Amino acid sequence: MHFSQYTDVNTFYAATKDILMRHEAQNVIPLGNALIGVRGMDKTDWRDPANWFMATVSDHSGIHLTAIMTPPHNLAIYATDNQNNPQAISCLIEGLVQTGVEIPGILAEKSLAEMFAPLYCARHLKAAKIQMNQRIYELTEVNPAIPKAPLRLPQERDLSFLPYWNEHFMQEGLDKAFALNDDAEAHRHLIRMGHTYIMEVGGTPVSMTKITRRLETVCVIAGVYTPPYFRRKGYATAATAAASQIGLNQGYKKVVLYTDLANPTSNSIYQKIGYRPIGDSLMMGFE
Repeated sequence: MHFSQYTDVNTFYAATKDILMRHEAQNVIPLGNALIGVRGMDKTDWRDPANWFMATVSDHSGIHLTAIMTPPHNLAIYATDNQNNPQAISCLIEGLVQTGVEIPGILAEKSLAEMFAPLYCARHLKAAKIQMNQRIYELTEVNPAIPKAPLRLPQERDLSFLPYWNEHFMQEGLDKAFALNDDAEAHRHLIRMGHTYIMEVGGTPVSMTKITRRLETVCVIAGVYTPPYFRRKGYATAATAAASQIGLNQGYKKVVLYTDLANPTSNSIYQKIGYRPIGDSLMMGFE
């Protein structure tokens, strides 16, 4: 097995694109990150590839493992065709050691994560902790019986509430401490990106969702959030259904989302909209 580290995102993308595209819906994270680097239009925060770790593990038959990390996020790993090769996993771990790269955790298909984590932790005397047990869903058609609400893109005036919604989503959905970024320009930048959609009822914003990681045939729904005082009214369902239809109308063949299996309500809602599970993944942290 041969470990290869890449310092140029274009070279990494050229080497791994065809392999990752075999399971495009599953690989929205590594493909989306690589495309962010290739397009180079936004180098704010974690999006500058100069700070990334990119690697593959291969032998005479081709690439067995693809890995990309955009600090401070976890290392995203994909085993080609979801065929886990113990020798490739060991080679990747040794490559991380030899290059002096420490990782905060991993994001990978469940069986791959369960193979990688104990080997990495034994090598580094660390313990693995599941941060999120995820299910990956994809949709090709929105259930016509689900009501869809009109959505709009955010405007400058929405800075009065949107930063708080984004931070509370991070706090609730990703278990991160609430710490509002007081840089107004950073929030304006998020608005200009055109990913966020807002649902209103009677002129009052009640829910939001985002369409992100627009790949070749797939786009991703993320950041679904409804403030507590507007919940249990079907707003998140209506907003997600509408955003999913927007994605399809924009020409994408599939719309993908990740869910937390610890939240049975959201998993049930998404399936009613028309989403079908295609696999499970684990987000694991190393302590």
